[in-house]
Amino acid sequence: MSLWAAWLAVGLTISLNVYSQIAIKKGVLRVGLGGRVYRFARVYLDPWILSGLGAAVLGSFCWIAAMTKLPLSLAYPFTSLGFVLVSVSGALFFDEPISWKRLAGLALVVTGLSLVAISS
Repeated sequence: MSLWAAWLAVGLTISLNVYSQIAIKKGVLRVGLGGRVYRFARVYLDPWILSGLGAAVLGSFCWIAAMTKLPLSLAYPFTSLGFVLVSVSGALFFDEPISWKRLAGLALVVTGLSLVAISS
């Protein structure tokens, strides 16, 4: 695997994990109330939740591929982009608020990641 492909695998890992969070949230919002067995079955048979779980598994395979070429201490900090992307996605898709404090925290994550990237 080339270095370029390894970084692509990191990007795919992040993207698939973000999709997984969005799909599982969408699926959980679709599941109605009912008995425990009925609800359990609906949760784990919901297409959104199944696709989210599948994306998480696929993301794990991408991560394994990336680890064949990249140092963990360099690649892993990039997974923090997931925090930023999930927060923005929550605001866009579910109308979840992003307070100034949360926005400042996300900016710190991006700043820290920038420092990791330029120090390598």
